[in-house]
Amino acid sequence: MANRDKNTISRSLQKKGFILDKRRDDHKYFYYHSKSGEKTEVFTKISHSPKYKTIDSNLIIQMSKQCKLLKAEFLELIDCPLTREDYEIKLREQAIKID
Repeated sequence: MANRDKNTISRSLQKKGFILDKRRDDHKYFYYHSKSGEKTEVFTKISHSPKYKTIDSNLIIQMSKQCKLLKAEFLELIDCPLTREDYEIKLREQAIKID
């Protein structure tokens, strides 16, 4: 089962270099900032709605695509086996500008 608590996802993303864009209010938008501090094009979003405590597998797939990862890789990013350094390597392999 791939469901994850949305607060856990939010905290994990922030630990891995995603920063909440507080200017957006329709959803919580998280943009990836490289270790050098540069904002990248990579982002994902989470609903504000309090009725959704968990994020289901279908939304996990969408979030993984937004983060330029496979679903399993995204879960590793959230669950911590995938380090920030490894994530940046994956982004560079896809020619995504991160610094």
